[in-house]
Amino acid sequence: MSNTEVEDTIKRLSANKYVQAVLIVNKEGQTIKSTLDESLSKKYSDLITKLVDQTIHVIREMDDEENKTNDLSFLRVRTKKHEILVAPDTDYLLIVIQDPEKS
Repeated sequence: MSNTEVEDTIKRLSANKYVQAVLIVNKEGQTIKSTLDESLSKKYSDLITKLVDQTIHVIREMDDEENKTNDLSFLRVRTKKHEILVAPDTDYLLIVIQDPEKS
């Protein structure tokens, strides 16, 4: 995906009135792009990357021993304050945080 396509995707997602933040994070948890300030971007990137890593571990542990091919394709976590949507890719995570009351 080109840089222009990434920017267009972030703008399109951010245009939704219920979206509070959009982040693109590498697999090490480093923020590549974000609509948040630097400190919140780092906090959310670190926490959500850990959550994704743990979720992947759980999914693989649930797989049978001989065929550990199951993988995470999408993660959705809904709390009273946030709804966190994560679309993992090979090298990056696309994270969208939105208002759960309006989504």
